[in-house]
Amino acid sequence: MDDLTGKVALVTGASRGIGRAISLALAEAGASVVVNYRARAAEAEEVTDAIRAMGRPCLCVQADVSTSAGVDQLARAVESGLGPVEILVNNAGIARPQPVEEITPADWHEIIAVNLTSCFLLTQAVLPSMRQRRWGRIINLSSVAAQLGGVIGPHYAASKAGLHGLTHFYARRFAPEGITANVIAPALIETEMVTSNPNANPGLIPVGRYGVPDEVSSVAVLLAQNGYITGQTISVNGGWYMT
Repeated sequence: MDDLTGKVALVTGASRGIGRAISLALAEAGASVVVNYRARAAEAEEVTDAIRAMGRPCLCVQADVSTSAGVDQLARAVESGLGPVEILVNNAGIARPQPVEEITPADWHEIIAVNLTSCFLLTQAVLPSMRQRRWGRIINLSSVAAQLGGVIGPHYAASKAGLHGLTHFYARRFAPEGITANVIAPALIETEMVTSNPNANPGLIPVGRYGVPDEVSSVAVLLAQNGYITGQTISVNGGWYMT
């Protein structure tokens, strides 16, 4: 298992929920962490303070990663503040439960931009430095919705399913260069996104409860440390979807 001490990890959507848990877990494993957020500054600063209290370098950066301009801004801030990104966790995402007949083209494009395009933009931004160092970890947060359709809508399911194809390409293409790419596909983790969704019900889960963010963050640390797992989907879903 690789030592993460001093590795620079960028976690998008890190102010709360799963992103927050992954940021803290990577810091506990020794990484320096970039906490990215779009709107919740106070919560992002709380995560940053907690990481710095561990004695780990941490940078808090506001950026909309669904746009090229936002990603460029973030990449410049990270490079100057902590150095090249070695662990990329594409966690930023939005969910908007909607009846199918009410989904507009604007809704579709927004979900795709935030949940899928952002991962492409960020991966393209960090790949050159990963390839130069011949070491990198790309971890994409998908959802059981990619596997079963989920309880949010087709726009959300499609955005998450797209991450699997994106991940498979990067995994196969860059494995010889020491870069791994994997997906974590959670289901009904007890976060604001899930508990605010009226369609979410722990009764859907065979283990009979919501998951907790730490049950996802421990997998992210495993994938960051392990150089032999690539191109895989790790399902953290309480048995809702079984391969």
